[in-house]
Amino acid sequence: MRHRERGFIEVSREDPGYRPKDERVKDYRAVEVRLSDADLREQAARCMDCGIPFCQSANSSVGCPVVNVIPEFNDQVYHGKWREALELLTEGSCFPEFTGRVCPAPCEASCVCGINTDAVTIRQIELTIIEHGFSRGYVDPRIPEVRRDERVAVVGSGPAGLAAAHKLNQSGFNVVVYEADQYPGGMLRYGIPDFKLEKWVVERRVELLEKEGVVFETGVEVGVDVSAHYLNKRFDAILLAGGARGPRDLSAEGRELAGIEFAMDFLSQQNMRNGSEDVSHLEAISAKGKRVVVIGGGDTGSDCVGTSIRQGAVSVQQFEIMPKPPMERPESTPWPLWPNKMRTSSSHLEGCKRQWSVTTNTFTGEDRVVTGLECAEVKWVLSEPGGRPVPKVVEGSEFAVEADLVLLAMGFVSPGHTQLLDDLGVDFNERGFVTRHPENATSVPGVFVAGDITDGPSLVVRAMQDGKNAAKGITAFLGC
Repeated sequence: MRHRERGFIEVSREDPGYRPKDERVKDYRAVEVRLSDADLREQAARCMDCGIPFCQSANSSVGCPVVNVIPEFNDQVYHGKWREALELLTEGSCFPEFTGRVCPAPCEASCVCGINTDAVTIRQIELTIIEHGFSRGYVDPRIPEVRRDERVAVVGSGPAGLAAAHKLNQSGFNVVVYEADQYPGGMLRYGIPDFKLEKWVVERRVELLEKEGVVFETGVEVGVDVSAHYLNKRFDAILLAGGARGPRDLSAEGRELAGIEFAMDFLSQQNMRNGSEDVSHLEAISAKGKRVVVIGGGDTGSDCVGTSIRQGAVSVQQFEIMPKPPMERPESTPWPLWPNKMRTSSSHLEGCKRQWSVTTNTFTGEDRVVTGLECAEVKWVLSEPGGRPVPKVVEGSEFAVEADLVLLAMGFVSPGHTQLLDDLGVDFNERGFVTRHPENATSVPGVFVAGDITDGPSLVVRAMQDGKNAAKGITAFLGC
């Protein structure tokens, strides 16, 4: 490549940052700002054509899950060739406008520059490439030249379902995507807050898919409104991409008290309000004027923090049972692995007290409404030599916290045995997820699976890649 000499030595990493805190907490618009084209081209110059680009490794635990050709599109950006950069980017990624906004960038964790200095700003470069593509008219509907007779039903319109629908449609199949919610997008639409992913971004992509020939049937719960028998009669193949919808609960005394809610119910309700959807049939969940405690230290917990602040919470605390991660990459996750280190989101910077190694023993309340938590500190010890660490309460560390709203953000445990899954007769693994066979097939011929419904909760970019893999499996099954 023709990057300028000594690029990463001469140019330091520059992150775009966020809108001012006092401004952004008053709305739900995107918090992250964008670098100028000139600055971004300077950032692209930091990519120095390393001998082995681990950022795009095909190893499942290293680099970009969709195997983007990152050094190549960085080089095009450096030379101002935005159309060429877009063509390279979209060879790997179906929807760079999503990953460019919400992906934690495992590619950057595996960047060779990151061994001795700061990694290249790959995610920002990716986002700017696709947005230039849309603004300059490079992204046009691509109608398949040949339309096949075979029909494929995709159940679920999250990142896995959308990616599979895109690939199948481009191969000429007739694709119908079923979604139980009012609008397509799944987790992209209802789970991720607008301040991280504004919904016009999702709508823009859905409109493009529709122009290309994908049909969306929304407000349809497959298995209830549409039966498994109907799908089997009408379609040549079925893809299950409904996600992992069973939230992990907390079996502590007082769990039945009002005011203890699952995080996704809280987040999706606010997203529905932002999208002007009718929520009158739902029991309102609001942090306004309340002392909020978020249990769970991951991205969903962080999203609850930012949403609670915007709703007008009096205070927000976040508890995590795991130990506080180190500030720098630890020896246990050496380069190029994803580092288990401390991460602080824009929401945390807006005002949140965070505590690690905390377990909740009891919820307290009055008149059947939560008023607080009784907690304790834990230390992680080996249950047996060579075994896995387990939490053990530190004697004398008990403490109480007042709370009017508790949000459980501890992940998901399974998709559950829905009517559709039971009627289709697919097998489940020991964890309660749909069993995956080679080429993303299930135990039922003609029925395939992709995303969190089979793998458990993961990244948007991993779900997208799994959707692409499922499309390949379906294509092979249909003999095309």
